[in-house]
Amino acid sequence: MTATATPAIRYVALGDSSAAGPGIPEETDPVCLRSSRNWPHQLATLLGAQLTDVTCSGATTNDLAGRQAGVVPPQYEALRANTDLVTLAIGANDLVLGGVWVTCLPASEQSCQEKYTVNGVDQFAVRIRATAVKVATALEEIHRRSPRARVIVTGYLTYWQPGGCYPDDPFSPVDANYVQTTMDRLMRMLAVQAWTHNASYVDLRGPSAAHGLCAEPVRRWLEGATPAAPAYPYHPNERGMTNAARILAGTVCRTSD
Repeated sequence: MTATATPAIRYVALGDSSAAGPGIPEETDPVCLRSSRNWPHQLATLLGAQLTDVTCSGATTNDLAGRQAGVVPPQYEALRANTDLVTLAIGANDLVLGGVWVTCLPASEQSCQEKYTVNGVDQFAVRIRATAVKVATALEEIHRRSPRARVIVTGYLTYWQPGGCYPDDPFSPVDANYVQTTMDRLMRMLAVQAWTHNASYVDLRGPSAAHGLCAEPVRRWLEGATPAAPAYPYHPNERGMTNAARILAGTVCRTSD
């Protein structure tokens, strides 16, 4: 009798630069700045999966269905009826959170929170609520296109422990706290949307807490304003990608038993 090989997991990775890995060699897509060492590629290797990676730096939820920058195909087009696994890393660009790297640096008398508060209302809080609807719609569409797939929503890595580490990192203590708190609110929203739309949520915040921007370079999972390892500023490095892949692989394997 001839043994029948187990088919490889058909895996599609959707999302933004937190998964794409800009600045990490080797680059496989000059538009999306996608790395062959990002966590989707490393996760696929750990799982023995057949990967379709359409993560793209700068992506928002709109780019799941539309052409990013007019040239990148909609990410949804990678989904198939027989897709087994989908990961989704999205949300920060919907908040235009990258703007804080410019508007809140260098530290000034006006705090980052004050800059993003209009008539007493925190604009990031408003954007998180609006993005929740978009994430919910995205999850529903993923399930519609790939009804048999296991869907996993990921959080983001930790930037700072409370108080940051100024001046080693240029964010003031109060601004570091504000930006990290905003990220934490975003991740709570992502977790809720995952849990209420038949998806799993994987927390990367907790496991990376001791490996943020204030850690010594050999322990960091992401880089700051002046990267010590190949990566874009305020983005994961290869060490962060490797650890994210291991965390995700553990979740996939535990829930597949």
